[in-house]
Amino acid sequence: MTTAQAIKFETPDHGEETGRADVYGLLATLLYAPPTQTLLDTIAAAPAQGDSALELAWAELVDTCKTAQQEAVREEYEQLFVGVGKPEVMLYGSYYLSGFLMEKPLAELRTDLMQLGLQRSDDVVESEDHLATLCEVMRYLIASDDVINANLLTQKKFFSDHMQAWVVNCCNAIENSANSRFYKPVARLARQFFEVEMQAFDMSLD
Repeated sequence: MTTAQAIKFETPDHGEETGRADVYGLLATLLYAPPTQTLLDTIAAAPAQGDSALELAWAELVDTCKTAQQEAVREEYEQLFVGVGKPEVMLYGSYYLSGFLMEKPLAELRTDLMQLGLQRSDDVVESEDHLATLCEVMRYLIASDDVINANLLTQKKFFSDHMQAWVVNCCNAIENSANSRFYKPVARLARQFFEVEMQAFDMSLD
């Protein structure tokens, strides 16, 4: 899983597409495993300005990271997403789409990933429908130099087919958990970002 740099919105040097890829990459990193103290400190030092819902959510995460400690965040991550037996919050698309893990939505996702020339690395233990993995695929589809697959139409189709129906529900589950402290603003940022993506895709070409 790629280690994301600090989130960046649209800038004269990098542009909106780089900003989108950065957000997806950061969400992938935060949701795949507990962040390092270095990443927490990097986010804490990042600029936070603007008054849109997305920018305010980012500012909240920046502020949270200023006092976040790696060990406490690791314990929260394990309590929310690992646990003993069934995790408190599921991060797998199949669970939200079918009620069970390793079901038809995962098989359909694997077929689409194969068509994109993507496959899970041997060192990745989570199934492909994990939200972090899906965010990483979206980052790739935005940032890759693959002229065949890395385009807006492919991004829109992948997001619509494999994320749109359930990611907001997943974010709400994280945010509403009584045990969510660090991951509450992470979930708010993710939800605001996904909603912006949905609106943008709705206005894009069919």
